[in-house]
This record gives sequence, structure tokens and C-alpha cells, in this order.
Amino acid sequence: MMPQQDDESAIKERIAPIGKVRLAGDSAQSGSGSQTAAAGPRSGQQVYDKFCAACHTPGVLNAPRINNAEDWEPRLAQGMETVFQHAWEGYNAMPAKGTCGDCSKEEIQAAIDYMVSDI
Repeated sequence: MMPQQDDESAIKERIAPIGKVRLAGDSAQSGSGSQTAAAGPRSGQQVYDKFCAACHTPGVLNAPRINNAEDWEPRLAQGMETVFQHAWEGYNAMPAKGTCGDCSKEEIQAAIDYMVSDI
């Protein structure tokens, strides 16, 4: 059996790059219609859904579960400033910024507020 001959365009399509590496501060210079405008800060729910939910939904390694008063009360009793400091700098098993390396202080605070909003 002879190998199937591919035309040049089919080969180019198969090996074409699927994305580009961009560094912070780079501007878009492609005509592909990519959007680079800053959308502003992410909401607490957006940050939670992307970075926090994996641990704070099931309570992994004693992470306080979202909107669970029993889990949050001892932490909130220390004051919101301490809760924020632990989230920002990391504490026990929680990494700094809860793995959201590009989150602002406002976004981290919004995520905390979201996690305790129904307590």
C-alpha cells in the first residue's frame, strides 16, 4: 500500500500554529480580529469560578467552603484584613492569591466577598 499523498495546503493547515505567545504589555499587531482591550477587573464570581472553586467548593485541605458559615466564622472572627492577608500572601495549604497570579487586590477581595456573601 502506498502512503496517501497530501497536497501542500492540507499539510500547511495541519501544522499551522494554534496560538501565539504574548507577554504582558504587548499590543495586538495582527489583523486576526483579536481583542486586547482591558475588560476591567474581574468580578468576585469570575475569580472564584476560575481560581477558587476547585478547593473552596469541596473544602480541599480544610479550605473554607463557599457560603458555609461554620467554615468561615472562625476566619472572619480574625477580621477581614487578616482573611485578605492570608488570601493575598498565602496561608497553610493555600497558595498566594489562590493561584491567580495576575489578580489585583480588588479582585482577590471581590472573590472573598463572593465566597461569604450568603452567610
